Amino acid sequence: MNAIPFSAPRSLAHSALSSHAMAYVLAGGRGSRLMEMTDQRAKSVVPFGGKSRLIDFTLSNVMNSGIRRVGVAIQYKSHSLIQHLQNSREFFRSDRNGSFDILPARRCLSEEGAGTGTTDAVFQNLDVIRQYHPKHVVILASDHVYKMDYEQILQQHIEQGADVTVGCIEVDRDRAKSFGIMQVDKTNRILQFLEKPEDPPTLPGNSAKSLASMGIYVFDTKFLLDQLRRDSADPTSSRDFGKDLIPFVVNNGKAVAHHFSRSCVQSLDNAFNYWRDVGTIDAYWEANIDLTDVVPALDLYDRDWPIWTSGELTPPAKFVHDSDGRHGTAVSSLVSDGCIVSGSLLRRSLLFTGARINSFSYIENAVILPNATVGRSVRLTNVVVDVDTHIPDGWVVGDDPAVDAQRFRRTEKGICLITQQMVDALQHG
Repeated sequence: MNAIPFSAPRSLAHSALSSHAMAYVLAGGRGSRLMEMTDQRAKSVVPFGGKSRLIDFTLSNVMNSGIRRVGVAIQYKSHSLIQHLQNSREFFRSDRNGSFDILPARRCLSEEGAGTGTTDAVFQNLDVIRQYHPKHVVILASDHVYKMDYEQILQQHIEQGADVTVGCIEVDRDRAKSFGIMQVDKTNRILQFLEKPEDPPTLPGNSAKSLASMGIYVFDTKFLLDQLRRDSADPTSSRDFGKDLIPFVVNNGKAVAHHFSRSCVQSLDNAFNYWRDVGTIDAYWEANIDLTDVVPALDLYDRDWPIWTSGELTPPAKFVHDSDGRHGTAVSSLVSDGCIVSGSLLRRSLLFTGARINSFSYIENAVILPNATVGRSVRLTNVVVDVDTHIPDGWVVGDDPAVDAQRFRRTEKGICLITQQMVDALQHG
């Protein structure tokens, strides 16, 4: 497990509300915009940051906030997710007055992992929620990268007497079409909730910014259960929080927006409120490369708010060779346990556990996932190399956009995703 010994995180001193809450994590989606990266794994367990998985950020926020009862709803390609979650139970074990439930879908799903919606994923497990008698339920997504103290949103929920409190973040209006967007008044009461609108409403007094949902919802338990039953009985509902249940509460109850700036966990005074939806190859690459900054906005070294994860026993990273034209070197890069950099140069790159770079290669702006191997005399720029992929000797990626687009998955921003299946097709096709 994470090498940091267990100690009470800084938020637990004021976690009275969190200790009576339950977190319900929605981890069922495929994440099709990540293309081949989610062919064999759920989006929530896509590797991130060298040693972690995407879902680790949500689960770490839950634990560090003082919430000890957790349910994780799973659907698509669940085997790797279940394996990962089984190793996470340690932090929610019963002798800490906690519980950790892995909740498989109880209805048939398509190969795409599409159930009947996010509200249905919770409705199927009402009995699990009821048996713990939580005062509040915090509904969470499993595929965003951020650090947040959920105690703060619980406090606002109580203070404002809300039926639902929605976690939100400011985004530029020209990006708002990709999110659920809220129109709010000066008290942060939500007046409209629009899913991916063509004409997004803006913040009061700021026409350049819109308020986007983070996929975080806080409910009183009884109110949530009543709304899930109502939604399940509605034949016109698509069984989705953002499309159906939240807009209904906005129109018929009291819905309040909680600004991420109130609860974002920062370890530096000059840090900004870091939250990323890494649902595309470009966003995934960018968020990983962000970690190579001298002072990254997302601090993985913060012992007061650690990112917990399961891990394997691996040797330290190793850098070998120091002769003319053959130096094992990494500059502005993260190199994880078990990696070997043999006579090659890395710049602004991130190597996940067990990655190996052979001699005379040059790697820049690269995200290289666990156990991938780069051959000799390879040049890689602006790439994501998938798990267990072997890049043959002499390959060059990142120099010729037209050639790259024919061979690999190349994004509009020029990032190439390389998988072993793509390599095999080029070698044997």
